[in-house]
Amino acid sequence: MTLPRIGTEAAWRRAARGFLSAGVPPDALRWTDGEAPQGLFDTEAEVPEVNREIRVPRAFAAMSSAVIWHSDADRFDRLYAFLWRLQREPGLMRDRGDPALAHLRRMEKAVHRCKHKMKAFVRFREIGDPEATRRSFAAWFEPTHHTVEFTATFFSRRFADMDWRIFTPDVSAIFEDGQLRFLLDAPRPEMPEDASEGLWVTYFRNIFNPARLKVQAMQSEMPKKYWHNMPEAAAIPELIAEAPARARAMAAAAPTLPPLRTARVQRAAEALAPDHWSGPQDGFAAALAGCTRCPLHHGATQAVPGDGPATAALMIVGEQPGDLEDLQGRPFVGPAGQVLDAALQAAGVPRAEVYLTNAVKHFKYVTRGKRRIHQRPNTSEVHHCRWWLEAELARVRPRLVLALGATAALALTGDGAGVMRRRGTLERGRHGGDVLLSLHPAHILRTPDAAEQDRLRADLVADLAAAHRIASERQALPATETG
Repeated sequence: MTLPRIGTEAAWRRAARGFLSAGVPPDALRWTDGEAPQGLFDTEAEVPEVNREIRVPRAFAAMSSAVIWHSDADRFDRLYAFLWRLQREPGLMRDRGDPALAHLRRMEKAVHRCKHKMKAFVRFREIGDPEATRRSFAAWFEPTHHTVEFTATFFSRRFADMDWRIFTPDVSAIFEDGQLRFLLDAPRPEMPEDASEGLWVTYFRNIFNPARLKVQAMQSEMPKKYWHNMPEAAAIPELIAEAPARARAMAAAAPTLPPLRTARVQRAAEALAPDHWSGPQDGFAAALAGCTRCPLHHGATQAVPGDGPATAALMIVGEQPGDLEDLQGRPFVGPAGQVLDAALQAAGVPRAEVYLTNAVKHFKYVTRGKRRIHQRPNTSEVHHCRWWLEAELARVRPRLVLALGATAALALTGDGAGVMRRRGTLERGRHGGDVLLSLHPAHILRTPDAAEQDRLRADLVADLAAAHRIASERQALPATETG
């Protein structure tokens, strides 16, 4: 069965349906595209009439539309043999382990790659009168496979307002007055030099980045077989040779500005300077409001700064803001804050004299229905937020810090383990001052046993009273001791 070199896809589909409906097996046919020599005993087949419905999966139709244009002379035989099997094995297109399907898929991929190269590397030259109503262009291209007819509709849509011709050693595409046609074995035409090519080469030289040059990757995407038809390719050897020296020159001339993250930190540090600290809503709060040091800022309503006098002798550090704290922007205003207020009152400690803050400044939670359920910050989040806590310590310079719970202990001492065992003891903090460890008021709320709750409340009251007494008895620390 000889197929025409133009209109090959439609001809193969028509013939394959006829032979399949007539029950002609693959080994009784030999397909050619008009170029393969005939055997001594070969006779030209006539396409039978289609006498029954032939159904194939859409996946096979799409695959065959590409494979038909492959340069392999056996492509039609392989497709028909696979189509024959497909009538008896309906699920064959899903069998990834089938060798025949795998081979056809490789051929399909090669044709699509060739189609992409044609779209990328065809270079037109103007051959007609630039003042004419429809300008005329021509190009010479040497595809790996028979992809001109397969790809020509792309060019007819892309350049519908001009006449053009794409000549190849096999089939050439001609588009004139909005009509597309094909020619066989057209000679390579003489094409004049195009003045715009000089501008194109200049542009190519200027966008070439020597610092990102990877020769093997470039040649994989733009094989050298296409270079002799591309005007910019003449500059590539020179650009490759000059690339190392140009890359070194670019590095030497690069500005020495700090990275963007460093600049943000510097701006935040300037906002934290003592000159900006004038009260609760000061430069510190403004800088904290723009914090993006860890992912917690994405879900939180706002960052919650500490609250209290800037000269407080006692600083109390909790874990993180809760739901109400996140909404109101103040620490310890939720249920745990109410427990703390009651304990402060029982210990004789005025809340207005204490600086209250948290180790982590954004609310971490998971959503369940309409509720936001508290989640404990991880070590990374505590370490990222410690920068803000240390800024508060440097500003307030408390005589004593009371750490409520494991997260506060981790941020202040570097160790968050065994807080109940360490409760009531003084430890040296990372900031250079003393830290008294205690339990978090939320731990009391989570304890189901009422008697155990009463014991834990008494422990918290005792720790608050001891912290207030120690802070009151101590002299104010000089600035150098807190860094």
